[in-house]
Amino acid sequence: MPTELPPTRWEFPSPELAGDEDLVGEGADLEPATILAAYQKGIFPMPVRRGPGQVTWWSPAQRGVLPITGLRVSRSLRQSCQRFTVRINTVFDEVIRACADPGRPGGWITPEVRAAYIRLHELGWAHSVEAWTPDGRLAGGLYGLAIGGLFAGESMFHRERDASKVALVGLVDLLGKEPDAERRLLDLQWRTPHLASLGALEIPRSDYLERLAQALRLPAPAAFGGPADLRWAGNGDGA
Repeated sequence: MPTELPPTRWEFPSPELAGDEDLVGEGADLEPATILAAYQKGIFPMPVRRGPGQVTWWSPAQRGVLPITGLRVSRSLRQSCQRFTVRINTVFDEVIRACADPGRPGGWITPEVRAAYIRLHELGWAHSVEAWTPDGRLAGGLYGLAIGGLFAGESMFHRERDASKVALVGLVDLLGKEPDAERRLLDLQWRTPHLASLGALEIPRSDYLERLAQALRLPAPAAFGGPADLRWAGNGDGA
């Protein structure tokens, strides 16, 4: 079970006050309780540039989400799913280090952000989903936060073709097996063309906040309680 934390000393405004703007504020800190409070209001931290500086907080006016029953799994991706083993929480530090590689285009994960999410992992709130090769190499993965029925995806990486997608397939399959799967929320922050090809949608912030309130009432998946292997059941739309 995640470690319960005392309330943060910061108060986040309603993101609806931002109107059409995605940026909702600056300041505060990256303490675990602060980050958890932000996500529960539909807000997340993301630096605007690398290096130390003020934290910026975001709540996109058009939010990227992936419906649990809407994942698009192409024929080639189905084949890739047979090439990897999907695991949870076995090497969180390595996953976030790979996602934070400064050589990646558009990299945004600062050392401060990385340290904050490692701490959240140690407290049971942040999780990695990993794709492993048969000979024991980490081929790709993703990490994010699980709060009740919300999984807030933060970043993905791959070292082999389709490996990050396979990790996402594993995550969606896990969430789809949970009670009230249709009320669970897989948050992607923004919909990119890559995520759109997998079935990601954009929804207005107001709709997202309604879905978030429902999702937060649900229990987190038991599989996030420790390291585990996942078996893909072949869910998702084919192509």
